[in-house]
Amino acid sequence: MTHVNNALSRLLASGHQDLLSGGLKGIEKESLRINKSGLIAQTDHPYGLGSALTHPYITTDYSEALIELITPPFADIDDTLAYMHNLHRFVYQHLDGEMLLGASMPCGISSDMDIRIAEYGSANVGRMKHVYRHGLWHRYGRTMQAIAGIHFNYSVPEALWPVLHQLANSPLSLDEFIAASYFGLIRNFQRIGWLILYLFGASPAICKSFFNSRPELRKQFQAFDGHTLYHPYATSLRMSDIGYKSKNQARLRIDYNTLSGYVDSLSSAINTPYPEYERLGVCVDGEYRQLNSNILQIENEFYSIMRPKQIAQSCEKPTLALKRRGVRYVEMRALDLDLSNPIGVNGDSARFIEALLLHCLLTDSPEMTLMEQQINNGNQLAVANEGRRPDVMLARPDGGISLHDWASEIIAAMQPICVILDKQKGNDAYQQALINQQQRIADPSLTPSAQMLANMGKLSQAFAGFALDTSASHAAYFRQHPLDADNNRAFSEAAAASHAKQRELENQEQLPFDEFLHRYFTQTCR
Repeated sequence: MTHVNNALSRLLASGHQDLLSGGLKGIEKESLRINKSGLIAQTDHPYGLGSALTHPYITTDYSEALIELITPPFADIDDTLAYMHNLHRFVYQHLDGEMLLGASMPCGISSDMDIRIAEYGSANVGRMKHVYRHGLWHRYGRTMQAIAGIHFNYSVPEALWPVLHQLANSPLSLDEFIAASYFGLIRNFQRIGWLILYLFGASPAICKSFFNSRPELRKQFQAFDGHTLYHPYATSLRMSDIGYKSKNQARLRIDYNTLSGYVDSLSSAINTPYPEYERLGVCVDGEYRQLNSNILQIENEFYSIMRPKQIAQSCEKPTLALKRRGVRYVEMRALDLDLSNPIGVNGDSARFIEALLLHCLLTDSPEMTLMEQQINNGNQLAVANEGRRPDVMLARPDGGISLHDWASEIIAAMQPICVILDKQKGNDAYQQALINQQQRIADPSLTPSAQMLANMGKLSQAFAGFALDTSASHAAYFRQHPLDADNNRAFSEAAAASHAKQRELENQEQLPFDEFLHRYFTQTCR
């Protein structure tokens, strides 16, 4: 079953195709701090980087050692990448001999307890973030939370919406049409998001020590050497069932057909008790183990390859923000760190992703059945674990198709979008990005996952040694290219302002924590 680009055809006929350019692109990148011994850092988040609680661009994810760098959104992807570059330069001025691991899968971890849960200070909002992470530890273990990835945030150009709305002759209001279109984009991405894993997956191997807390999982893998496990044709073990997956989440039925259906189904999971988590307890002997004992503590616990997003106001739940103000952008979460690139992502990949998301927006997107959701999940797992296997087959509701044939279909459908985007920029960068990915489809040995395994074999290196050596070369690069004075001053001022903001929060009178949580979950906190 191939869906067609009806919206693109209408747009081309109307002569408004130039409006496809200029959607806002932002990138979030996680990276583990590694110490001089090659182990996960045990030190505090560096003070000079600012407050992890209140800094808008430099924070932490699960672990105190898992730095998260966030760019503002820019219309030109080159500006986004330049900002990410400068963030890395600033970070390296404050790492004191440590470095950022350039790979998605962690190394330098011997046990769960090596991973410090991130701290956010004494204010209730910071304590809530810390307790949430405690809940993740009890539910999934800490090691899984040390996996790093890249999130690609994209918002459709504002000027495009009224034109698409009019061309579609939609009976919906403009706001309703925008929300419905974003959910159409998300459904289509769930159908073809496996292509991101194939083209950009860069986690085909894993340290044997990753399974020290779950040794029974080792038998699923082959030994690359004495320290490394792998699947010979894997693309992204980060996106496989040893990564961000859990049995209770696998049973969730989140509705992506409408905004209201999505909000209601996700809210239900946040409000439904889960017996195993009830047995853990919430507050035991005065210490919080988790925020609550429901299937999901909060929305962020639900892992999916793409999320609809709206900017939440102070103390506002993400689902409520969506319900009140609709979808502002989408967050694509399927991208591994590119170990060959110092900032983990390059312009070629980003341009391809932008064009793919526009393809998902402009292509007919029927509502999704439960069966199709299961098919999509199966395809993602198949590509994560064995996407480079010759003649690997994927499923569609109308039957099986080879990965090569389906990928070639998608590339062909993206071609006119890349031509339009290039015309606006006055070059051929988008078409070149498409050609480069076409070559990886024709020859799996050109994919990052295959290249990583080939280089490890050529150098006779375990995954950890290869990842650490490459990361050390990235660290040397950033230390040799320090930040210019103006940018350094701006980042330093932002860090100082974030500390001042955290102090201000902590100096305010705090409600008892259980009362704070009650008001948050009932949304009576304002």
